[in-house]
Amino acid sequence: MAAKPLVNAIDVAIERARNLDASVNDRLQMIFDEVKMLNPRFAAGVERLIARLTETGAGSGAPKVGDRMPPFLLPDESGNLVGLNDLLQRGPAIIAFNRGHWCPYCRVNTAALAEVHRQAKASGADIVAIMPDRQKFTRLLKSDARAPFPILTDMDNGYAMSLNLVMWIGSEMQGMMPAAGVDLPQVQGNEGHMLPIPATFVTGTDGRITARHVDPDYRKRMELDDLLKAIREAR
Repeated sequence: MAAKPLVNAIDVAIERARNLDASVNDRLQMIFDEVKMLNPRFAAGVERLIARLTETGAGSGAPKVGDRMPPFLLPDESGNLVGLNDLLQRGPAIIAFNRGHWCPYCRVNTAALAEVHRQAKASGADIVAIMPDRQKFTRLLKSDARAPFPILTDMDNGYAMSLNLVMWIGSEMQGMMPAAGVDLPQVQGNEGHMLPIPATFVTGTDGRITARHVDPDYRKRMELDDLLKAIREAR
């Protein structure tokens, strides 16, 4: 299937997934089922990439519960600097790493985070999303997901790399991503073809991680009920 029809079909699937009365991971599974039906070759490449990442323990060196979350100072979609220390002065923080605005799983997950933003704020917590896309693309994701929280640019995956959360997409996926309408060098502003492993960290006001979800299978994310429970326990 050519890039544009595939992208359009995935956009339709994303909208259906967002409106589905189901868990986050059931919504994400629906996206992959659609990809598998539309482009079996691409879906098989995804499975091989995830198998490689899992076998090599990608993400296993990321900060763990009880560790102190390293500080960051990153620009949001409007160019304003957002720092972890400032967030923690107000309450607990939810830090969600995403692959990019083009990633259907990240789009659905970011929209899901937007759904619980009000409940998170009621518990005194702030949400920030982090991805390696340039600011024009973080603005697109913020608008697309109707996200009331900042989406930060981690240029060249510098912060994610310090957390052992970065992986190379591999030559096979590098060759196939244009078929899904993704020009990664143009989106990120570099030729590295590196992506963060999607992860969610919840930290208390002392900066220590109280809950986390790190999985090289980027079709899986922290469930909203688990996230809200972690926020309540982090206060």
